[in-house]
Amino acid sequence: MTEEGKRLIHAAYTDEAITVYQAYAPEIAGPAVRAGTFVPPFSRGRMTWIKPSFGWIMHRSGWGRKPGQECVLAISITRTGFEWALANSCLSSYEHDVYPRREAWEAVKKSSPVRVQWDPDRSLRGGPLGYRAIQVGLSGEAANRYVDEWIRSITDITGLVHEVESKICAGSRIAEVARELPVERVYPLDDTLAARIGAG
Repeated sequence: MTEEGKRLIHAAYTDEAITVYQAYAPEIAGPAVRAGTFVPPFSRGRMTWIKPSFGWIMHRSGWGRKPGQECVLAISITRTGFEWALANSCLSSYEHDVYPRREAWEAVKKSSPVRVQWDPDRSLRGGPLGYRAIQVGLSGEAANRYVDEWIRSITDITGLVHEVESKICAGSRIAEVARELPVERVYPLDDTLAARIGAG
């Protein structure tokens, strides 16, 4: 079945955990790696966006070369936590297929600590793919749960990121480069979660 035009969560995951990515400046990333979770100067007062798609975070961070995004982190979080975030989320913009009325969306948005946004997923060469990838924004209670409960480990993968980028720039075949990366599969969602985030 084709994935063209679909909204799908592609991710590396196990029965218990899912890998998400974030990119930060060294002064935030370093302490987080050492502590195994986010600590100051990371701010819980700002919305923090987690991204399960490796290709999308490469596009967003410029392969860890954009200012303030020099360190790419792979964060293993519990699937229970990730699914709590989806269950308590609101789309970042109104969509009539998900919400019966704009007022309903505004009410959910006001009470939800989580935002969901769908953007074209990206290949390792940076081109847009035919399906959309999810970003999940955490604030308030969700950010606290993320930092205090959901995170199992944080790994700085900037070295791997730059190595993969160099191989792609040198003309290596994408299929060969991809073998160095975690395998991403479509993440399973029940009907309730899929409807909540407008997936499918």
